[in-house]
Amino acid sequence: MTESYMKKLSSTLLDAITDKDPLVQEQVCSALCSLGEVRPVEMLRTCEEYLRQHDKLAHPYRAAVLRAMERVLSSRASELDKDTASTIILLASSEMTRMKDLVGDWQQAVSGVLVALGRQFISKVMEELLHRLQPGALPHCAVLHTLASLSVANAFGVVPFLPSILSSLLPVLGMAKQDTVRMAFCSALQRFSEGALEYLANLDRAPDPTVRKDAFTTDIFSAYDVLFHHWLQSREAKLRLAVVEALGPMSHLLPSERLEEQLPKLLPGILALYKKHSETFYVSKSLGQILEAAVSVGSRTLDTQLDALLAALHSQICVPVESSSPLAMSNQKEALRCFTVLACNSPDRLLAFLLPRLDTNNERTRVGTLQVVRHVINSAAAQMEDKKPFILSSMRLPLLDTNSKVKRAVVQVISAMAHHGYLEQPGGEAMIEYIVQQCALPPEQEPEKPGPSSKDSKADSVRAISVRTLYLVSTTVDRMNHVLWPYLLQFLIPVRFTGALTPLCRSLMHLAQKRQEAGADTFLIQYDTHASLPSPYAVTARLLVVSSSPYLGDGRGVVALRLLSVLHPNIHPLLGQHWETTVPLLLGYLDEHMEETLPQEEWEERLLMNFLYKCIGTTLGAASSKEVVRKHLQELLETARYQEEAEREGLACCFGICAISHLEDTLAQLEDFVRSEVFRKSIGILNIFKDRSENEVEKVKSALILCYGHVAARAPCELVLAKVESDILRNVFQHFNTKVLGVKIETKDPALKLCLVQSVCMISHAICSSTQAGSFHFSRKAELVAQMMEFIRAEPLDSLRTPIRKKAMLTCTYLVSVEPALDKQAWADVIRGCLHSVMALLPEPKGEDGGCQESLYLDTLHALEDLLTSLLQQNMTPQGLQMMIEHLSPWIKSPRGHERARALGVSAHLLRYFLEHLRVSALVPFHNLGLLVGLFSPRCADLWPATRQEAMDCVHSLLYLQLGYEGFSQDYRDDVVERLLSLKDGLVHPDPAILFHTCHSVGQIIARRLPPDQLISLLLTMFEGLGDHDQNCSRAATVMINCLLQERGGALQEKVPEIVSVLRSKLQEVQGEHILPAAQHSIYLLATQHCAAVVSSLLGSPLPLDSHTCMLWRALAAEPHLATQVLGLLLEMMNRDVPFKESRAFLLGRTPDRVATLLPLSASCALFEVMSTPAVGPAVLELYPQLFVALLLRVSCTVGVQLPRNLQALERRGASPALATRNLEPCSSAVDTLRAVLLRSGSEDVAQRMDQEGGWELLRTSAGHEEGATRLARAMAEHAGPRLPLVLKALACTQSSVYEVQRVTTTAFLAELLNSNVANDLMLLDSLLESLAARQKDTCASVRRLVLRGLANLASGSPDKEKTEFRTASIRLFGHLNKVCHGDCEDIFLDQVMGGMAPLLLHLQDPQTTVASACRFALLMCGPNLACEELSAAFQKHLQEGRALHFGEFLNTTCKHLMQHFPDLLGRLLSTCLFYCKSSWEGVRAAAPLLTGFLVLHAEPRQQPQVDLDQLISAFQILLKDPAPEVRTRAAEALGRLVKLA
Repeated sequence: MTESYMKKLSSTLLDAITDKDPLVQEQVCSALCSLGEVRPVEMLRTCEEYLRQHDKLAHPYRAAVLRAMERVLSSRASELDKDTASTIILLASSEMTRMKDLVGDWQQAVSGVLVALGRQFISKVMEELLHRLQPGALPHCAVLHTLASLSVANAFGVVPFLPSILSSLLPVLGMAKQDTVRMAFCSALQRFSEGALEYLANLDRAPDPTVRKDAFTTDIFSAYDVLFHHWLQSREAKLRLAVVEALGPMSHLLPSERLEEQLPKLLPGILALYKKHSETFYVSKSLGQILEAAVSVGSRTLDTQLDALLAALHSQICVPVESSSPLAMSNQKEALRCFTVLACNSPDRLLAFLLPRLDTNNERTRVGTLQVVRHVINSAAAQMEDKKPFILSSMRLPLLDTNSKVKRAVVQVISAMAHHGYLEQPGGEAMIEYIVQQCALPPEQEPEKPGPSSKDSKADSVRAISVRTLYLVSTTVDRMNHVLWPYLLQFLIPVRFTGALTPLCRSLMHLAQKRQEAGADTFLIQYDTHASLPSPYAVTARLLVVSSSPYLGDGRGVVALRLLSVLHPNIHPLLGQHWETTVPLLLGYLDEHMEETLPQEEWEERLLMNFLYKCIGTTLGAASSKEVVRKHLQELLETARYQEEAEREGLACCFGICAISHLEDTLAQLEDFVRSEVFRKSIGILNIFKDRSENEVEKVKSALILCYGHVAARAPCELVLAKVESDILRNVFQHFNTKVLGVKIETKDPALKLCLVQSVCMISHAICSSTQAGSFHFSRKAELVAQMMEFIRAEPLDSLRTPIRKKAMLTCTYLVSVEPALDKQAWADVIRGCLHSVMALLPEPKGEDGGCQESLYLDTLHALEDLLTSLLQQNMTPQGLQMMIEHLSPWIKSPRGHERARALGVSAHLLRYFLEHLRVSALVPFHNLGLLVGLFSPRCADLWPATRQEAMDCVHSLLYLQLGYEGFSQDYRDDVVERLLSLKDGLVHPDPAILFHTCHSVGQIIARRLPPDQLISLLLTMFEGLGDHDQNCSRAATVMINCLLQERGGALQEKVPEIVSVLRSKLQEVQGEHILPAAQHSIYLLATQHCAAVVSSLLGSPLPLDSHTCMLWRALAAEPHLATQVLGLLLEMMNRDVPFKESRAFLLGRTPDRVATLLPLSASCALFEVMSTPAVGPAVLELYPQLFVALLLRVSCTVGVQLPRNLQALERRGASPALATRNLEPCSSAVDTLRAVLLRSGSEDVAQRMDQEGGWELLRTSAGHEEGATRLARAMAEHAGPRLPLVLKALACTQSSVYEVQRVTTTAFLAELLNSNVANDLMLLDSLLESLAARQKDTCASVRRLVLRGLANLASGSPDKEKTEFRTASIRLFGHLNKVCHGDCEDIFLDQVMGGMAPLLLHLQDPQTTVASACRFALLMCGPNLACEELSAAFQKHLQEGRALHFGEFLNTTCKHLMQHFPDLLGRLLSTCLFYCKSSWEGVRAAAPLLTGFLVLHAEPRQQPQVDLDQLISAFQILLKDPAPEVRTRAAEALGRLVKLA
């Protein structure tokens, strides 16, 4: 049964193979292959049978079937049985020889089938092919091609048959007269020879290892004789090339003596073809094979032919080759291969031919010769070993050639020489120098002979190739290390090699590093044995000088400095430590600039002055003689150029380094210099020039102050402590022209102030770094701190130009831990002053020095962070942290974004530090967590993205601090808190929706980790944040408040009144369109958890209700269930108290006043506000009878009732603009609320009828109230009849009311109902009569009168849409049904969805876009009902309106999930597809087989019983004849997939 289905599928597809559309035909073939991949035997048998039965089928279609068979056989031939294989072999053999003439693709396909079978069934294939070789008759060309292909595809299988094949073919070679037949023979002989050579080369794996070359030699020679002596003489170029291709591999199979005998004719014959053919690749390839064969037999004839061979091959190499011609390039490779053979055989003759040609002046000859030389150096290294001196000496003239092509060739030859040891020979240094010379060429001015072929790309220029060669040789050829090192150093100094400095430095740096790794002995240079090398001082000077222009010569400054750093042991061993720190700083400075932005003078000062001064300082530090040290220090002080900043800095650095070893001498020399005549004279001379004297004197003092700072910083700390106050600080402030720090300091030179701050900073650092700092009492600490703060406060806030702030704050940082301690107020002043100095800085405008300013600002900010951190360290408690944050709080809330960003950054730093150093010895509460989280979390939505990230880090740290105080270890990682880090990316997103969604997620995390006792403080802090200057933060606060209420509101029942009160007050204080909706949501969330408490709290709001309170009431109607609860509670509150109280009349005889009670009045007003929201509709419907009756009775009992006196006064004065404008009069309020109930319940007609008849006004007055109730009943009977039964039921409970007016209203309403047919229609007559009868004996006359009126009333006494629109509407309606199908009907609706799944999917291809769009909508709506998240997600991903639909991809995904989750639906879905195969719409017809195919693709074999394959095959047979190509293509594709269930 299974096989019959396979046959049906195959036959159906084969019948469609004649389709005229090439795409359909290709799909049919692909489908056949799909069948064959699963069931190869059945598919191949069916194809064989089809071709046999359809004898007249045209060649192109037969070829298509055969190609499909070949594709299956190439991967599945091993699964065939012998009978099937034999059948197909016979078919293919028959097909191959059916036509005498060659029919290209048909016979090629047949040949492919046989070759594929030949890999598995070689004996049967060969048997059939040999049968086609009839004695004395020319074989069919297709047979020859097949045998040739088989020889390559399965050499082990064919070669044993080769003697039989050759014995059949050779006798008829002479009979081949047509060039096509001869070419077929040539191809076959070539492949036979290649197969035989492969077989002989792998005898260890061959099936018959006894096969020898002798088995073929005689036959091959016979064939050779015909090919060479007869066919090679043909005028047909293609035939000659075919002969040449065959002769190459055949030459290896010729008998040795025959080959030797033929070479004198063969070689000239082959060489002669160079002149006859422009495309000579096949000639060179064959020649190479012949030469290899000749060498392998030790031919002597080669010597006589060598000159002609070399000349011919050399001319092939010298021909210019275009890279766009692959065959020409391949020809050169084959020619070079020939040279390799000759070089291995006759190296002397070869060099004797080549080397003289290097002396020629012809460009092509010289370049070609150099190419050959390079090739033989690489490919015949052993033969060239003893020829190295000759080859090196022959390069003399090429080295002098100025032609760029020659130069490139020379460089390539030198590269090959480097790899094979040539450059280690005498004369090798000239080659290295040549490479360096080419590296020194100007990049764009290389000497070039003019001519049309002189265009070289920049990447292939001589200089570029030389640079790459030098680097590769230096880094990859290990044997060149001892040749290049230290030889390359001698090229650093000569000016002519300046252009090569960059590659030279790179290579030397790499060589030096390798030598360092090998050991100091191999790295250190012995200058006495290398006389030609420059001295270390010359190298240093040269590299420093070229570094002064760092961007010239491909950035040689950087590599020169790096080389200098590596070379320091070879220059001076003591330089290493300082160069290791100095050189990276210089390199970093270059990284910060570009050629256009580098300040040249400043760079030279950094490079030469600072660097050299440090070297001098190091040298003096190493000196042992005090006299020498002091003498040189004195000279430095006397000769320094104090007006230059870099010189002052360098001098100070030198003194600091020297003080490491000579502190006493250094300090003494500084004091001696001040007392010296030189200093005094210079001051005196300067005083003559009044205009500049002060400035220049202060430059000298600045240098001296800096020297003291560097001395304190560098000298041993323990020695410095003893001298810091007595010697160092005393002299520093003496030079600053002040005696005590308390005196106000004024200086005209800001540089002097900066030097003082910098020096004091270094001195302070030295003090606190000392191991004895803990016991050191620094008496001038308070004065120093005060002085630093004065400097800080004096700095301008509009710009940041100097590092004074930074240095002063660092000084305070160092002094924090030094005794004596400052009081809290002093440190509070320090914190406030430093924060104001940094936070209030104006942002720098983007300018030319933006990078420098940014760096200075960051350093200043880090200094502030360090200061605050050191202060926090003194009090690592929640109180200490709170104190710091309190100082930062005004800046965190600043209206200026840059101030907030800075404050948040500092806060994040402090919190991280506090967390990292948290040590909890006992479990204590983190009592201010809520306040801090409330301060930082809304800033996650700050307008500045950087601020948001810092705020997130703050919240992250705070939550981990809480975990720490709860007892968790410091390395504990909480999965919930860690989610904050993954949310940081959402904070930088420009889309506000994503930003606030992220804030909501942050709120959820806070809610899950916040202790209960911190919740209310967090909420109250966030309520304060509603008034934030940044609207984004205010919005974020609302989002987080609501998130907290949603997640943790259940624990806030006791706090509901407080929350509601704060919320109402904030609404009055804060303006913002987002505040009110958020507050409404807050009140809604609270009410969902504490409905009664919220209603009670809101009812406590003063009357009249302000607009914000009204909106809060309306928020409670947002959700039907909650609205129902709220309405029920309000009804209860309205009925809980008496509606009014009577007050004693002031005048006798006057009727007592009725005054409304407050609670029912408030409830009535609240009901009206709730009713004002459309969303309350469902809740009103649910409570309609209760609401209608309660409000009707409320109206009746408030007629003529007055407001309380306090509210009357408000009414007279006029309401505030912030208050609601609605009438507060009790009866009017009740009437308005009743009308709102009718409108919200869908009884608009009732309300409208009352409007038209003036019924509402009548209800409000004592005189007209009864008539108003009558008109209300009439309108209800006419427009709301179905509602009356439940209304009457509710009224029945109120007929015995203690209030007479309520009984009147009820009776009037009931009496009027008897005047309408509704009493009969709704079967209300009995209940109405019963109700009226009960009131016949009422004490009130009006009630009895109305009863009689009721009895009297009883005695007196309603075109079709177009098809497309209909389909669209129907489908959309189907999508909407999911909204109402809940509970018991969900399973029924799911069944309907599954029934409609296939039609909806198929109609996505509907020609009417509105229908297709409706299908998208329906699938999207029904997705959640499928209880399959993957399927619903696929619908969401692909079907969104406006998104392009990739139908095939979507269908594939959908079918995969359908079959995974609903496997039992396969049969049902396929049946629907069958129905739609007959659709009148082409797109739907094409979609039906596509859907079928994907369903089957993802189905399991166990689902096969659900499938009726007969029906499917029959349907697709019809579709294969569809007029639309797309439909036919999809049908063929589906048939290929059905094999899975066949």
